[in-house]
Amino acid sequence: MTETKEFNVPFSKEVASRYGGETVMLCYQCGTCASSCPVAKTTEKFNPREIFRLVLLGERQEVFQSNAIWLCSSCYNCQERCPQMVELVDVFFALRNIAAKEGHLPKIYSEFAFALMNDGRIVPVSKFIERKREQIGLPPLKTIGTEALRKILAVTGFDKLLLKKEVES
Repeated sequence: MTETKEFNVPFSKEVASRYGGETVMLCYQCGTCASSCPVAKTTEKFNPREIFRLVLLGERQEVFQSNAIWLCSSCYNCQERCPQMVELVDVFFALRNIAAKEGHLPKIYSEFAFALMNDGRIVPVSKFIERKREQIGLPPLKTIGTEALRKILAVTGFDKLLLKKEVES
């Protein structure tokens, strides 16, 4: 009987093989990215250098469990200053794509999916807003059909977030 061997591609190589993640292996942990990051200055939860260190060490679960990859504001400060020309923002997009594919999304995205699928809007329009719109001469917001939107979300896979939300409830 032949034994099948499963090859485990290191996490950093998986990220590098994704569109946007090609430069992740160029990072040598100088810290320039963290020193110029406005988000890192406001919260300890986000440090691009630390996230890249975890990626390079292959700590997949730790990267996705923290939700820190979703905090990048895509300001490009880090990318413009990186001496190794690591495209940090693009790597974060690659990480987000991997996370989304595996279902590691912040709760807000499932709430967005739920609202879009049911109301056709991310934020519900309250009676107060409807009255205010009328008072300032704006037309009432039309209730839109969600059937076309549901089809689009099903094709993109976004509808699976709704299923995840329903399971959590």
